[in-house]
Amino acid sequence: MGESIAEATITKWLKNEGDKIANDEAVVEIATDKVDSEVPSTFEGVLVKKLFSEGQVAPVGAPIAIIGIESNAGDSTSQPTTESPTQNRNMAASVEQAIDVINKDIQSAQISTQPLSNADASRFYSPLVLNIAKTEGISMEALENIAGTGANGRVTKRDILAFIENGQQQPSISGVQPTPVINTTNKAGEQAATLVRNIQAPKITLMEGDEIIEMDRMRKLISEHMVMSKTVSPHVTSFVEADVTNLVLWRNKVKNSFEKREGEKITFTPIFIEAIAKAIKDMPMINVSLDGDKIIKRKAINIGMATALPSGNLIVPVIRNSDTLNLVGLSKVVNDLAKRARENKLKPDETSGGTFTITNVGTFGNVMGTPIINQPQVAILATGAIRKKPAVIETPQGDMIGIRHMMYLSLSYDHRIVDGALGGAFVRKVADYLEDFDYKRYI
Repeated sequence: MGESIAEATITKWLKNEGDKIANDEAVVEIATDKVDSEVPSTFEGVLVKKLFSEGQVAPVGAPIAIIGIESNAGDSTSQPTTESPTQNRNMAASVEQAIDVINKDIQSAQISTQPLSNADASRFYSPLVLNIAKTEGISMEALENIAGTGANGRVTKRDILAFIENGQQQPSISGVQPTPVINTTNKAGEQAATLVRNIQAPKITLMEGDEIIEMDRMRKLISEHMVMSKTVSPHVTSFVEADVTNLVLWRNKVKNSFEKREGEKITFTPIFIEAIAKAIKDMPMINVSLDGDKIIKRKAINIGMATALPSGNLIVPVIRNSDTLNLVGLSKVVNDLAKRARENKLKPDETSGGTFTITNVGTFGNVMGTPIINQPQVAILATGAIRKKPAVIETPQGDMIGIRHMMYLSLSYDHRIVDGALGGAFVRKVADYLEDFDYKRYI
């Protein structure tokens, strides 16, 4: 699943117990964050036992099923074989023994039959956290008041161990759910600051003709992620206007020959990504994450591109090591990821590991936007629509008015770590690279 993927939800079993399975045949559908994918079998055999039910969450690395491998498969095609009752009993005993061994290994991974919830809790706790709490004698009331640093305010292993080490529990707030909670601590477990925001949504009164639409899983995840980002990071947005006339004229000149030669369309997105990667190399402190009071300076420049889906939802596939790709390579990767995103064929790890994000609001005719940071990044750039506008052109013979292709760039950044000087200079640097685009460039 990739280093950054920790768990997956079992959404649908494609095989039943007792079904034969071919090598590389899909057995189960899973969901990780925003991506749905199928898991193929690495063996040929029979599905003996499902260890997780649909709707349950399985950690990466945990067994989710037992597949029995038929030993004399070659003989079975030539003549039918029958197993004696003793053989059947031995097989059943072996299977039950295997199940017992695996169940012991994943005891801490098994989830309640209610997906992503605990019966006595107001927020989700992983089996590992619940087991630690049980072992250490921490009550559910105390657990509810531990500040969580995980996604959507979840209590992580690190949070509960720090709570145990400190030996103090936070005061409970009666009548108010403790989430969302942000706990900013250093790695030594010393609490630097704790910010608790208790947000109660307004009551909604239904009116005649109203339609109630249930959020799908992806929209719920997006909603939670956006609220978390605005709560975690103080957002600031800087704007610049860029003259991209040379860029537009160059693309119009080469797009037909490029598509004929490469079999790919060249859009503005890879050109924007190239400029962003260059600017990040000039100003690497925009390519960071914040862990408590520690700044993590990223070596890799992995640029995510926000992509609208036919369902109306949003997904952010990641172009890894964007600075190492030329414009042809960027075009191919951008087109491939965008196409597979719309077809729901992205792999789970292709939406993780991003260090910076670009979102093209100009696709929808918007001239500018104020995007929300994609955590745990610290900045996101929005590109507006390119429009013809009258502009002042400076020439050696004097100023003149001309028709130019203009666009707005807007950078939202985390003011905890990125100040206005860096944020403003960075978005200006991106604009400079776009304005200085070589009209005679060969590709």
